[in-house]
Amino acid sequence: MADNEQELHQEGWSPVGSPGIIAVAVMLSTFMEVLDSTVVNVSLPHIAGNLSASIDESTWVLTSYLVSNAIVLPATGWFSMLFGRKRFYMFCVAAFVVSSVMCGLAPTLPLLVFFRVLQGLGGGALQPIAQAILLESFPLHKRGMGMAIFGIGVVFAPIIGPTLGGWITDNYSWRWIFYINLPVGILSLIMTQIFVVDPPYLRRGVTKIDYTGLGLLALGIGALQIVLDNGERNDWFQTSWIVQMSIISVVALIALVLWERHTEHPIIDLSILRVRNFAPGVTLIFTLGIALYGSMVLLPVFMQNLLGYSATQSGLAMSPGGVGTLICMPIVGYLVGRRDARYLTVIGLVTLSFSMFMMSRYNLQIGFWEVVIPRVVMGVGLAFLFVPLSTVSFAFMPRSQMGTGTGIFNLMRNIGGSVGIAWVTTTLARRAQFHQARLVEHVSIYNPISVQHMKQLMNALIVGGQTYWNAQAEALGLTYSTVLRQASAMSFIDCFWMLGVAMIVLLPIVFIMRRPPRQQGPPPGGMH
Repeated sequence: MADNEQELHQEGWSPVGSPGIIAVAVMLSTFMEVLDSTVVNVSLPHIAGNLSASIDESTWVLTSYLVSNAIVLPATGWFSMLFGRKRFYMFCVAAFVVSSVMCGLAPTLPLLVFFRVLQGLGGGALQPIAQAILLESFPLHKRGMGMAIFGIGVVFAPIIGPTLGGWITDNYSWRWIFYINLPVGILSLIMTQIFVVDPPYLRRGVTKIDYTGLGLLALGIGALQIVLDNGERNDWFQTSWIVQMSIISVVALIALVLWERHTEHPIIDLSILRVRNFAPGVTLIFTLGIALYGSMVLLPVFMQNLLGYSATQSGLAMSPGGVGTLICMPIVGYLVGRRDARYLTVIGLVTLSFSMFMMSRYNLQIGFWEVVIPRVVMGVGLAFLFVPLSTVSFAFMPRSQMGTGTGIFNLMRNIGGSVGIAWVTTTLARRAQFHQARLVEHVSIYNPISVQHMKQLMNALIVGGQTYWNAQAEALGLTYSTVLRQASAMSFIDCFWMLGVAMIVLLPIVFIMRRPPRQQGPPPGGMH
């Protein structure tokens, strides 16, 4: 009886402002936070040089943000209940903006890393709270449009982040990538204060603070993020401290799950994984994070290192994909309320997979548009995947648990991104070594084609004025350089192909999910 009364109370509540205005208010902060997690990447060399640090030391500017961000994400629902969601949200926006300004003013690398930790703590809650507010503000049959607006922030921002960061750094200073958050954050705060209210069914206050759960969460997620961000640079498990951090992460996360299942006031309510559609949705968003962030690492490196593109040219090649996402998001949001969102998710997975297979046909002679077209296809696939997947995953989630659900959902996407980046960088290095070993087997005096190629190179160099011995040495160097470039290109092809296969393998998971109901709100109880 109590559940039914609560559900009726939920259905009778509606936000003060129009859903569209609320969406703009929360999307501003979401876009700002996601953009800031990617825009710094291209500025690391400038930051290192300006603050008299090495590139390896400057990577802690990224790692510190990701670690603190990941710690807050799953506990967002608990913090919202402790302080009140609107109050906590506005505090996080303010903390993010103030710490951004302090990052821009930081005179040394240790201070910059410290302020990035504060920035990550403030920014970690912005995505899940914004998503929870949007899911509540839009009726069920219009949630697709709400998720489309949210998707503009979390999908489009990482696409334009590197290009925007490079442009700001080249034309102004790396410090301005932090200063630009100030006006956006102030506007978001003003709009949130006016248009966003806490719903009456949102519980407020906790009788006991779960210090043990909070400590295990910080230790487990923090150690995991450090391992993923630094593993490739430190040869993974060949380095003792990577092994130690991995053990700490595994033990802490297992202990966290066991503790949260039995404590009376858990910081993370793991029971929401029993809500229909949510667990498979979390699995899919984790893999989407791998594909999105993994490909975002692969493409610029391929274009700049192998095709000779400048940072600006590679940004121009990637931008049309973002435009494709931006255009398709509202269209998909409209379709979600009128078609079975599971089939739209399938279209997204197939399209994303197809784009990866198109990229697996890249070679060292491709032109600009041959790079752009698969990128556009990928942008369309992301739009068809993110919006329906978010809608289906939360279709049966009780509104009172939205905060916790969106926290876990966004955490898994971000961890998926970290896993994707770690996986592609490791796979690139190892597959390049493999292909190099295989190609070198064919560069010998016993291979007529190789001998003929060497003779042609030497003749050209001798005609150009080189001595015989210099021409021979330079021809060997040029041949080896060609082998390295081809081996590297083949390793990129392997990565794209494996990402495409991963998207296809996930298709059966979609059909485990139940079709969302068409009524205005979630079904009573939300548990099936």
